[in-house]
Amino acid sequence: MRHFGHIAPEVRKRLFHREPCAFSADSPARLLSAALGATLYSPATRPRLAEDVLKQAGRGVVSMVLCLEDSIDDAEVPAGEENLVRQLTDLARRPGADLPLLFVRVRAPEQIPDLVRRLGPAVRTLSGFVLPKFTEERGAPFLAALSAAEAECGRRLFAMPVLESPELLYRETRVQTLEGIFRAVDGHRDRVLALRLGVTDFCSSYGLRRGPDMTAYDVQIVASVIADVVNMLGRADGTGFTVTGPVWEYFRVQERMFKPQLRQSPFLQVQAAELRAQLIEHAMDGLLREISLDHANGLLGKTCIHPSHVLPVHALSVVSHEEFSDAQDILKPERCGGGVLRSAYTNKMNEVKPHRAWAERTLLRAEVFGVANEDIGFVELLAAGLSD
Repeated sequence: MRHFGHIAPEVRKRLFHREPCAFSADSPARLLSAALGATLYSPATRPRLAEDVLKQAGRGVVSMVLCLEDSIDDAEVPAGEENLVRQLTDLARRPGADLPLLFVRVRAPEQIPDLVRRLGPAVRTLSGFVLPKFTEERGAPFLAALSAAEAECGRRLFAMPVLESPELLYRETRVQTLEGIFRAVDGHRDRVLALRLGVTDFCSSYGLRRGPDMTAYDVQIVASVIADVVNMLGRADGTGFTVTGPVWEYFRVQERMFKPQLRQSPFLQVQAAELRAQLIEHAMDGLLREISLDHANGLLGKTCIHPSHVLPVHALSVVSHEEFSDAQDILKPERCGGGVLRSAYTNKMNEVKPHRAWAERTLLRAEVFGVANEDIGFVELLAAGLSD
């Protein structure tokens, strides 16, 4: 698989100075953690789950979470597990099928070995499990279960803990909780692919919900948690982990507000269409601002609950030609001793030692998302993906 692989080769050639690399579920963990991109969540109860997975893969999705936790009712769990096993077995029987990285979000540790045993050979369709409400105390049994299941099936299985517990949100317990999370994941560094932020749960602890014109960073209590998570778990000194961006909840402008106008004159129909376009642009603006703020705050990838969010996340993850030029200049072997140089774009200072970690991360992102041509920006990347 590769990002933008669903776009015709001649179009990719026009868009990219360097095209995204190809990767697979067996690629190195460091590459996969950067390549997750927009991770699309889907309830495991969907009756056509196998077809949904293949359809989304054909539209550019490279990672999906099949959810047995908050997205389904408590009473649906047994049926959801049965459906999940049946649908993944169906996918395993399709030779040559291009599958995204697939993860299962479980509720309890014992589900992990149970599902692995029930899947049998079809476990090869799985890349790992998403571990909910992760703290040191609650996470340890999940990681132990994952380790045992991995040994039993003989396949590498990754963990993606979700940081969403109240202990992480509350100031009086936050540092202690983060220290515990670090101890837990540091002991399983080879299988923790990324840490995911559960911002919806953070908001629920205070009865909050951000609107479509606000980002997670506008909700100060949430922004403070993100900052502390990155501070303690996302460092660029070799001790950190990939931390992914929070979910964006909004995906459709309500049609009912336009129906009265559409029953009236052609003039009002035009007005309604223009209004709808403005509102869609306004709603999209919130998502785009949040993705940009994710990157500025050290997050890579994003939890998504609607396919329409995938392409904006990926388009904004492509490295610009200017960023690539700066990163390459900073990392030239002859500059390992440090110093300051003017950007090739003559618009900024590149300081070799302070900007080195940024440059290394930028080149890793360039490897998986590609480098845009000089005259290509977000709009062109988005338009190409939508028109394909």
